Order: sequence, then C-alpha cells, then structure tokens
Amino acid sequence: MHKKETSLNHSKIANGMVNYINTNIGTDININQMASDFNISRSHFHRIFKEQMGENIYESIKSIRLQKSSNLLITNQSSTISSISLMCGYSSSASFIRAFKQRFNQTPKQWRKGGYKEYSNKIIYDCSAISLIEKDFLSIEPKIVKIEKRIAFYIREKGLGRNASKTWQKLKAWVYSNNIKNYSQVGIYHDNPIITRSKDCHYVAAIMLKSEDIIENSNLPYFNLYDGLCAEFNFEGPYDDILKLIQWVYHYWLPSSGYEATTIPSYIKFEKNDYFDNSNLFIAKYYLPIVFA
Repeated sequence: MHKKETSLNHSKIANGMVNYINTNIGTDININQMASDFNISRSHFHRIFKEQMGENIYESIKSIRLQKSSNLLITNQSSTISSISLMCGYSSSASFIRAFKQRFNQTPKQWRKGGYKEYSNKIIYDCSAISLIEKDFLSIEPKIVKIEKRIAFYIREKGLGRNASKTWQKLKAWVYSNNIKNYSQVGIYHDNPIITRSKDCHYVAAIMLKSEDIIENSNLPYFNLYDGLCAEFNFEGPYDDILKLIQWVYHYWLPSSGYEATTIPSYIKFEKNDYFDNSNLFIAKYYLPIVFA
C-alpha cells in the first residue's frame, strides 16, 4: 500500500474509533473488541490512534468521559454524582471523583456548586485574542433543528486556531482543485474548548458536502458528520469570540433549556470565514448536538 493510501486508511480507522468511543462512552469500552472490529492487531490499533490523535486511546476515553460528566453535573441537577459517574462509564464513584479532581483540580461537588464558571473563565481569559467587548447573548433564541446527513472532508489539528489560516487555505486549494461548487465550511470541536486549553484541543477543519456528492479517490480523508437533533445559534464577530458564545450556551442556556448535551462534538458552520475567503468577517452558526431531557 502506498504511503498516501496508508495515511488515508489510518485516518478512517481513527475516525471510526473516535465515533465508537463517543457513542459508547457510558459503557465499559473493550479495546480488544474494537481492534477486532477493525480487523487489526491490538498493538497496531494503539499505534494508529496515537499517530492520528496525538494521544493514546486511554487518554482520549478518559477525556471524553470527563467532558461528558462536567456537562451533566451542570445540566442534571437532580442526578446524584454517583449516577452521573455510572452514566459516563465509571465503575465506582471513588474512581470518578479521583479522575475528576485530577483533571479539574476540584471535586465534582465543587464543580457543580459553581467551580465550573471559575475554571472556564480562566481558559477564556487566557486567550489573548478574545475581544474585551462584552456581548449580550440573552436575546439569542436558538432554533432546534434536525441535521441531515453530510460528508465532511477534513484536516485535523491539535491546538485550537494555531494553524487555522494555513489549514483553511489548504482546504480552499482542495475545493478549487476538485472544482467543487456546492459546499459548506465547518469547524468541529472534538474537545470542548471552554474546559480544554486551546493548545490541547483537537479541532477539525472540514469541507461539508451532500452525501451524494462524495469525491472518490480524494487525497483528504472524510467521515459522516453527525445527523441528528441540534440547537442552532447565530454568531458574528472575531473568530476567538466564539468561545464566549459556547460558554454562554453550556453554562446558561443549556441548564435551563430542558435539553442535555451529548458526547457528539459540537461544530460551527461558516457563512463568512476570513481564514478561507479573506472577508475580514466571521459569520456562522454554532451547532450543539442535544437530546430531550
């Protein structure tokens, strides 16, 4: 197999792994079974994941579990800490509390009582690119929408925004090289950027096509973008200010909405993307996958 074909194959396997983890995060995930499902050895399975994601699979599973639990502690006020730990795949409350404290420097109880705001604020304030202008999101009325199936051809990076301009210009060249006319630009947050420092965030920049418009033999990997229920929020402003909106969505809108966030990554769909079209504007819609509580 040629080097390019091997790289594409590894990207597809890694995406399959991530999708499986997100879907089954509340269960005891069996690594041996996952490797068998992909018809590769356990050791090769681990190598591919580390190569594609920049971390081992156990770290990724732990991170997704803790991100889910951090959201549920805010939105599910009637659920006990013990029940939330079970929903996130922990076998005991003690192991959950220990992992949570190691990740967030506070207990789940402290987080639930307001510690999440201080933790998130520090990440937001440490982002020097965020404007100092305060925004009032209270007037935003999100739409609840059903997303149709789409294909996303992508470039993955670790470090939110670190190589954004170069990445989007590469995607622009790919669009023009393949003479693509009907497409959308999406940025997918594999990590929640308001509780994960930007340098550690896994981010995917992607060109979204209708499933029937799939390009065969492309030199970019692709996956099926989530097709399900989402809350849709309008955004306009400097790129990094999207973090302000995401924080408001998770901390203020979601707890009183009657919905819960899922483990499926949220994403932003651009109408104007300065990194792509040099428009000096970022106009977009932010999509949060949800379930009815």
